[in-house]
Amino acid sequence: MAPRLALLLLLASILAACGPAKEPTYSVEKTKSCLVEKGANVGGPLDFVASTATGGALHAKLPANAVTIAFGANTGDAQQIEKAYVRFHARNVGISDILKRYSNAVLLWKHHPEQSDLDTVTSCLE
Repeated sequence: MAPRLALLLLLASILAACGPAKEPTYSVEKTKSCLVEKGANVGGPLDFVASTATGGALHAKLPANAVTIAFGANTGDAQQIEKAYVRFHARNVGISDILKRYSNAVLLWKHHPEQSDLDTVTSCLE
């Protein structure tokens, strides 16, 4: 019985040390560079929430849409950015349709993104 208990304790400690998988941390500079390479027009004014993002922010115009990407310094900051957008959105806007968070990056679209635009932007999150 003691060897089984020792084995179970060993396995439990190994699993506890692994912990949850760490989410990636995306960079405004790398993402901007990639978007420009893919033909997006990057620049323009930022809204209040994006202008206060701890990891920086950018606005990109794509062929069929536009997106503001606000970066948190970490995932917790990005969650706060996401909450701010939800809190301050216009009541006639379906925010869940145009707001998405990927790790430390929060995307706010002008209108519901086409899959091609979504793929372009998410493939540039670096």
